[in-house]
This record gives sequence, structure tokens and C-alpha cells, in this order.
Amino acid sequence: MWAICKKELRQFFSSLTGYIAIIVFLLANGLALFVFEDNILDFGYATLDKFFQLAPWILLLLIPAITMRSFADEFKGGTFEILQTRPLTRWQIVNGKYLGSLIVVLIALLPTIVYFFSIQQLSTDAGIDTGATIGSYIGLFFLAAVFTSIGICSSSFTNNAVVAFIVSLIACALLYYGFSAISKLPGLEGGADYYVAMAGIDFHYTSISRGVIDSRDVIYFLSVIILFLTITHRNLLKR
Repeated sequence: MWAICKKELRQFFSSLTGYIAIIVFLLANGLALFVFEDNILDFGYATLDKFFQLAPWILLLLIPAITMRSFADEFKGGTFEILQTRPLTRWQIVNGKYLGSLIVVLIALLPTIVYFFSIQQLSTDAGIDTGATIGSYIGLFFLAAVFTSIGICSSSFTNNAVVAFIVSLIACALLYYGFSAISKLPGLEGGADYYVAMAGIDFHYTSISRGVIDSRDVIYFLSVIILFLTITHRNLLKR
């Protein structure tokens, strides 16, 4: 499994594409936080709320771009057959690919901690709510972990990386905001809207971002991750 993970990391960082993707992610967040209209300097108080609201939408593009080649290129190049000859189980292959991609995403997220310290230094009052910020980062980690599992799963359906990217992008967007949008439809008032929204990622991401770790949110994220990795595993068994 670790050999597969290292291979994924080498492949991603062996070209400029990987570095460009991470730089674009950091640049987009940085501009939104400090440069564009309604940036945190205009707010007059220390908060990273804008970052945690924007980051999921940027990750919707970044993560499918990271995962789209995971299995699609293996199938297209015929190298998956070589993987099958190695003393690796299907689960080890899936977990190795997943872990490698997730580490890349975490590498992209790690520099954003600079935003926290920068705003803390610029603040003239009590500073940022550290507890809420930690909770938001935990929520962002789980969200990224779910998006990565969806991306890996999408790549296991096709030998075309572009198709994998599009499918992953649509699936992540629907699971992130689709249920929240449906819950706002007329006729779902009176409690039904709550349960519909609860099926989506946005509901649980927002819940954790308040700074309180609820076991129901953690169970939800882990369940979705396991579901998509299981589907990926079943796809590989058919190969």
C-alpha cells in the first residue's frame, strides 16, 4: 500500500501540473481573503470565515484534478495489469491510491495555516476564535477526504482522465450542495427539509465548522468515504 502511495506522490510532483494546481488553490484563496472586494481587511475584525466558505468550492476543482488520473491512466496505459501481478490486494491498491491523493490535498491545505497567523497578527482585538478555527480545519479535512474518495471512485469507472474529472466534479458538487438546495424547495417544510439537508456534506461541514465535534458528523463523513472506496474496490474486482 505504501509503495502505491509513494508512486502517486512521485507522479503528481514529477510535473509542473501538480505544483501549478496547488499554487492556483493558494493564490485564489489568498486573493479572496486579502485583495478582492469584501476581503477580511474590509470586515474590520479577525475571522477566517470567508476562507472556510470559499475553500470547499475551490476544492471542488482541485481534488478532481488531482484524482482524475489515479486509475484512468492505469487502465489506458495498461499498467493496471502490471499492478495485478504484484503481491497486492485490491484493497491495498485502493487505499494506496486514496492515501497518496489525500496527502497531496493536505499538502495544498497546509500552507493556509499562514492565513491564521497573518490575521492573528493584524488583529487589534482578541484575535481569531482558535477553537472555531480548529473545528473548521477539521471539517475541511473531512470534506477533502470525502471529495478524494469520490474522485478515486470516479477514476475507477473510466480510462479517460477528462471524463473522470467531469464525473468527479459533478458528483462532489451534488453531494456537497445538492441536498441543501433540494431542502429549500417548497413543500419540504415542517421537518422534512432538515433531514434532506442532513444527507449532504454541507450540513455536516457547517456543523463541525462551529467548533464542536459531533460524533454524528464524523460517522457521516467516514460512512461516505467507506462507501465510495468500497465501490472503487468492486470496480477493480471486475477488471
